[in-house]
Amino acid sequence: MRINLTSVFVDDQLKALAFYTDVLGFRQKNKVAVGEDWWLTVVSPEDPEGTELLLEPDGHPAVKPYKAALVEDGIPAAAFAVDDVAAEFERLRGLGVYFTQEPLQMDDVTVAVLDDTCGNLIQIMHTA
Repeated sequence: MRINLTSVFVDDQLKALAFYTDVLGFRQKNKVAVGEDWWLTVVSPEDPEGTELLLEPDGHPAVKPYKAALVEDGIPAAAFAVDDVAAEFERLRGLGVYFTQEPLQMDDVTVAVLDDTCGNLIQIMHTA
């Protein structure tokens, strides 16, 4: 068994696509019209056949309170692996990304948390 697809709920799919591709560096994999929304996925350029991230519309009534509660408590909706959190933090901050947590080393794990501009906190992390 392996994880093939996971998702984050976003308030605006096209804004999310721009952030996840232009800023974070993912590549669009699928964009299929589904009613008023899209089946919209991105993948890592390092693993284009790997796990897809679905940028899922947050229109269901349960989603917005769920997302707000996570953000209020500082809980990331997803975590992405990077080679060097400090370097990625500087690169993304230079692009105007807002971080709610600067790089923090805990034993052999370093993490930072950013705002994806679509209602989610996203953790980046690496292990030593």
